[in-house]
Order: sequence, then structure tokens, then C-alpha cells
Amino acid sequence: MRPADLAREHGLSTQAVRNYERDGFLPPAERTSSGYRIYTALHAAALRAFLALVPAYGHALAGLVMTALHADRQDEALTAMDRGHAQLLRDRETLAAVRRAVDHLSTAQEFVEVRETFPGPQSGLPRGPLSIGELAHRLGLSPATLRTWEAAGILAPPRDRATGHRLYHPGDTRDAELAHLLRRGGYPLAHIASVVQQIRTAGGTARLTEALDGWQHRLTARGRAMLTAAARLDAYLSLSAEPPGGPAC
Repeated sequence: MRPADLAREHGLSTQAVRNYERDGFLPPAERTSSGYRIYTALHAAALRAFLALVPAYGHALAGLVMTALHADRQDEALTAMDRGHAQLLRDRETLAAVRRAVDHLSTAQEFVEVRETFPGPQSGLPRGPLSIGELAHRLGLSPATLRTWEAAGILAPPRDRATGHRLYHPGDTRDAELAHLLRRGGYPLAHIASVVQQIRTAGGTARLTEALDGWQHRLTARGRAMLTAAARLDAYLSLSAEPPGGPAC
């Protein structure tokens, strides 16, 4: 087989195939007496495996897997894939936690009305920035708690250039009230940080729900891609274990 024969199946350039061999993603090809590469069914299977690994684990990890296999470090390759599966599981758990938290917020009140969950003369978002002491008093918390939330990535107030003191603008106050509501619901700080950051980006719980649906779709697609990659990689490993002169491509 020629480089063009491998490239045609995947819509690649022949140079891409040569680059994959150069980088160790394909086993070394033999050469004709005139210097042309000779590819076989084994190279075709390796290319299918590598290209299936990319959408499942990313280009870098896919390359690591193939180069480890070609260096006879199969356990290293499989361990790298295990890490990919572990990351997918963590992403699924994070998504589930964010969904629960958003449902909690939506049940309590719509995002834009969260401020009304704190009754009294201070109800409603303030017009100007608050100091850390003023915000702590508003929420019935200690300034130390707000500093802890900041360290956890939940809050990110700017500083006054002259004094260096924290200034909590309406958006920061909103985030603090969201965090307070979720904390009262028993959510850990890491999950609260994820929710607040997602809501801050999306602009509200309704749009965040749409974003989470997209996130779910991507995780499902990655899981399916991992199944495909495993099948292609297993086929390649089975073929590479056969003695020379095995099945043709």
C-alpha cells in the first residue's frame, strides 16, 4: 500500500500519513529499493486506531498511546486511557452536581430574583459597591467566610486601587447571594464555584440549563468515541500480534 492508499480512506493528505509515521503514531514502514514507503494492513489498522483515539481522548493523549505501544510499553498506553476514563467520570459527576444545584436554585427562585430570598430593608441588589464588612453584614456572615469563598473561586471582587480593599459590585453581591443560598442547601464549595462560574458565564439559570444540555451531549459523544477507539485499538493490537503474512488489508 502507498501513503495515498491510507490517506484516501480518511480524507487525509499523504503528507499527514507520513507525519504520523514520523511521530511514531504508526509503526515504521519498510522501503522499496527506490526509497518508497510500503504500508500494510497493520499500518492501516494503526491509522484507524489513532484517528479514533483523537476524538475520544484528544490528540496529545492519542499520540502518547500509540507511541507507547510502538515502544512496547502497553501498560503505559492503557494507563493513559484509564486516566481519560477517570476524567470522563469526574466530568459526569460534576455535571450531575451542577444540575442538582441549578434545580435547587430554580426551585427556590428564578436567578434574577434570588436577592428577594433575603427579606428586610436591605433586600434587592445594591446600586454601588459594598465593602467586605457591608456584604458580610448583608448576608449575616463573617468577612472570613467571604474570603474563604474567594479562595475557593466562588467570588472574585476587584480591589480599590488606592486602598487595596475589596469592592463587591452588584454582580459580585449576586454571586455571593447565590453561594449563600447553595451553601444553605448543603452544597460543597467546589460545586458552588462550578455553579456560580457557569451562571456567571451563561447569564442565568435558564441559559445555563441549555448549556448543561450541550455539556451532557458532549460527554455522551466522548463516551461513545471511547467505545469506538477501544474497538479500533483492539483490532490493531490483535493484528500486530499475528505473525507476518497475516490477513491483507
